[in-house]
Amino acid sequence: MQRKAFKMYLLPGHSVEYKKRHDEIWPELVELLHQAGIQNYSIFLDESTRTLFAYLEAPDLAALDSLPAQELMKKWWAYMADIMETNTDHSPVSIDLTPVFYVA
Repeated sequence: MQRKAFKMYLLPGHSVEYKKRHDEIWPELVELLHQAGIQNYSIFLDESTRTLFAYLEAPDLAALDSLPAQELMKKWWAYMADIMETNTDHSPVSIDLTPVFYVA
């Protein structure tokens, strides 16, 4: 299993809405993530900096490269764009984190 961690940024005043939208995540989006091999996907919020820390596992991280082309993924990004820092295509500004320590 390969691991990936990254951070994203929430806009001020939207932590409750961000959690609400993820509590109500679309089942078809969950299925798309599973089809890409994503497992153990978690997102944490540092409220003091509005930094979102995401962690996921997948058998092959290269399989995630297909997600940005999926219409459902684009629809989710557009839905989330009003509460997160985003790129021009509405994808979240996302910064990969470098692994430095792991205990299995």
